Amino acid sequence: MAEEVILRFDEVKFEYIHKKPILDEASFLLRKGAKVTLMGQNGAGKSTIFELIKKNLKPQDGQISITSGATVGTANQTIERKDAHLSVEEYFSKGFEDVPGNIKSRIAKAMDAVNFDIPLDRKVGDLSGGQQARILLAYSLLENPDILLLDEPTNNLDKAGIDHLIGFLLGYDKTVMVISHDADFLNCFTEGVIYLDSFTHKTEMYVGDYYSVVEEINKRVEREQRENAQLEKKIIDRKEKVNFFAHKGGKMRKLAKKLKDETEEMEDNKVDVRREDKTIRDFAIPVQEIVGEIVSLKKIKIIKNHEPIIKDIDKSLRKKDRLLVVGPNGIGKSTLLRSLVAGEQEGRGILKGVKVGYYSQDFSTLNFDETAFDSLKNCLSDGIDEQQMRSVAAGFLITGELMSHKIGDLSEGQKGLLSFARLVLMQPGLLILDEPTNHINFRHLPVIAEAINNFPGTIIMVSHMPEFVEKIKFTEELNLGDL
Repeated sequence: MAEEVILRFDEVKFEYIHKKPILDEASFLLRKGAKVTLMGQNGAGKSTIFELIKKNLKPQDGQISITSGATVGTANQTIERKDAHLSVEEYFSKGFEDVPGNIKSRIAKAMDAVNFDIPLDRKVGDLSGGQQARILLAYSLLENPDILLLDEPTNNLDKAGIDHLIGFLLGYDKTVMVISHDADFLNCFTEGVIYLDSFTHKTEMYVGDYYSVVEEINKRVEREQRENAQLEKKIIDRKEKVNFFAHKGGKMRKLAKKLKDETEEMEDNKVDVRREDKTIRDFAIPVQEIVGEIVSLKKIKIIKNHEPIIKDIDKSLRKKDRLLVVGPNGIGKSTLLRSLVAGEQEGRGILKGVKVGYYSQDFSTLNFDETAFDSLKNCLSDGIDEQQMRSVAAGFLITGELMSHKIGDLSEGQKGLLSFARLVLMQPGLLILDEPTNHINFRHLPVIAEAINNFPGTIIMVSHMPEFVEKIKFTEELNLGDL
C-alpha cells in the first residue's frame, strides 16, 4: 500500500513582484516519512517554498495541500538579529502564543535530541554559530512536527554535530525536507530531490540518493546542450539556404518560405538549458602591500564549561602566513575572529593601516538596509570605477535587478557571494574568514577555494568543511581545544 501524501503543491504560482515569478506552475508531493532535498541555485526560491508551506506566504495561483492536523516545524538558517538579546528560554518561549507550564522540560527534551546542554539564561546572540545551529534545530523539534523543514542545518556545525544530526534524521520517522549545500551530508539520508529551476521557475522530482540525482541532472544538461548544438548547426544551414533561394524568384521563393517556417520551428524546439547551473567566474583577491608583523596574538579567550578562560600564547603572522583556527563548537573561534577585527582585547592586534577583509558567518559586516550596489560601492579601493565594480559583481552572479535589491532581501547564498565580491573590491592585506562556505552553492566552492589559496596576503580562517580546507595550504594551525 502506497504511503499517504502529506504535502502537495499543485501548479503553484508565486511572485513578489508582478510578472517576475519565483514559482510558475510548480508541482510536487511528499509522502509521510519521506526525506527529501530541496535543490536549486542561490536565490532560486527554496526558502520561499518553505514560507509557503508554513503559510507565511500565499500563492497567487494553484493549490498547496497539507494533511489535516499535520504540524510543521522549521529550523531556519540563522537566528534573526532582533532575537539576539533573548535568553535561550525566552527564545524557545516565543514559539508559543501561551507559554506552557512545562516549557523547561520541553526545551530539555528538544535540546537532548540535538545533543546540546546550555544554561537557559544564556543570550542566544552570545552563542557560537554551531551552538546557534543546534538551538535552531531544537526549536523546530519542540512539537515533534509531522513535517520538518531544515534550512542549511549543517552551517557552523563541527563534525560531531553533523554526525549527530545525521543519526537523528535517520531515526526520525516523520517527513523531512532539507535545503543544504553540504553534498556528503545530504547523501547520507536523502531518498529524493525536488529540483527548483531558477529559469523556468518550475519544480521537478527525482528519486534516489543525492549524488545519483546530481549525476542524472548533469547528464540531462549535457544531453540538452548536445541536442541544441546539433539543432543550431541545422538552423544555420537552413538560414543560408533561405537567403540563397529568397532571391531566385518563382518556386525558389516558395521553397525559401517553407525552409524559413521549418527553421523557426527548429528554433522553437531548442531546449532551454538550465541557466542556474552557471558557476561563478574564476577570481583573484588583490592584496594590499604591507611589510612587517601583520597580526600579533599574545592572549586568547576560550570558553570551557560555558565559562571564559584567558590563555597566554605567542603567535605572530606576516605576509603569506595562513592560520587555520580549529576546535569544537562553542570553544570561542568566531569570538576570537570578531574581537581581533574589532580590536576589543589586550594581547591581540592587527598592524595599523592594514585593510581587513572580514567574512563574517552571520554577515554582520553587511548593512541589510543598503542596496547591493551601495554595499559594493562603499568598499571600493582607489582606482576601481563603477564599470569595473559591476564587472566584478557579475562574476559573482550579482547582476541587473539584484544590484538594486536591499541586502536584507537577498538569499543567504547571495549575501555570501556579495561578501566575496566586496573582498575583491577592497583589496585587503589580511583576510579573516569565518565559515566562508556557509550558504554557498557547492558548484562555487572550488572556485572560492582556489581564490583564497592564491591570495598572496595573510589569512586567518575558521571552517568546518574538511574538503574545502584541504584545498588551501595553511602554514599553521591553532587548536583552541588544546589550550
